[in-house]
Amino acid sequence: MTATAFLRRLAATAGMALVALGPLVLPAAVLAHEPDPMLSGGLFAQGQSLPYRWGAGGTPPALMRAAINAAADDSNGSRRSKAPVFGYDAAAGNTIYYGTDVPCGVNGLACFRRSAPDGFGVWLRENGHRYDWGTLRWCEMTGDPDGCYEAETITLDELGHVTGLDHHVNDPDDSDYLDATVQTYSRAKPRDGWNAHVYGRCDVAALQQAYDVLTSATPYSTCLDVPSATSLATLRTSVVAGSVVTFTATVTTSGTGRLYANGVSGRVVVLQQRNGTTWTDVATMTPGTGAGMYGTSLLLRSTTDVRAILRKPVAEGLRASASVAMTVTVTLGCLPDGSLCPLVATGPKP
Repeated sequence: MTATAFLRRLAATAGMALVALGPLVLPAAVLAHEPDPMLSGGLFAQGQSLPYRWGAGGTPPALMRAAINAAADDSNGSRRSKAPVFGYDAAAGNTIYYGTDVPCGVNGLACFRRSAPDGFGVWLRENGHRYDWGTLRWCEMTGDPDGCYEAETITLDELGHVTGLDHHVNDPDDSDYLDATVQTYSRAKPRDGWNAHVYGRCDVAALQQAYDVLTSATPYSTCLDVPSATSLATLRTSVVAGSVVTFTATVTTSGTGRLYANGVSGRVVVLQQRNGTTWTDVATMTPGTGAGMYGTSLLLRSTTDVRAILRKPVAEGLRASASVAMTVTVTLGCLPDGSLCPLVATGPKP
């Protein structure tokens, strides 16, 4: 079992210091608009089920239970990766606790424990807890118009930590705060980000790097810049004029780690012909049977150069790419040996 790691969830109040259980390990400097840094301690398995129950003596009130379960759904629905899946199960070994007996330190709203790949725990302070800076009010419990913290957002943050996400590194002016839900300081209502119900783009980017995208058609986070590679193939590069030639393009990622050699499906791939010094689109290729495969057929009457192009997807952190140009030679009639004549058998002659 890996070493247990603890982190504090701090209130969003100026001047509060970061506190952690055990030695404090600061993440390496990460530029804003990059994926969140990752915690040490390893990862869970891809798509691992992480069920939870309510901690002994710490069953949340009904409104808080609803908020916590909603946060689990938020994590599952917005992860866009093969990160773990959360869900309530009364027989689970993992616990989420609400109440006064929490290991979150004097300033913590909530905190978590992760011990990948075995399990986790999450603790949330009770509504009305008194701090030096004031009183904790959960929005779900109080309905306050401002100054409260949303338990759904805070729980989503903690579940993000459980998957392995560390706090996002923001620009000095916090102008990119909405790029991540997993933050050092949570915002109180009504400040932007107080009620985040999905992971931010840089949370998603880190999860995709750590666990891989959910499917070959899943968009890559715009917090990433993943290179792609496109290749083009055909069974015949010499044909008779008027022949229909079928082309197959294969598109994969060429990033690193989990983002290497993934098939890239559901994007726009076009076949182009060379006209002098320019390239012209002649067909949009249709999805093939395998991940990242596309196909189309072209009627050819003269020798031509062709290539396949992956268009830069809109609102996605995936680069465009082009295949190497391919020449298909077209003859005006049958060759003397009959090898290019349509409907002529090529087997042994009697």
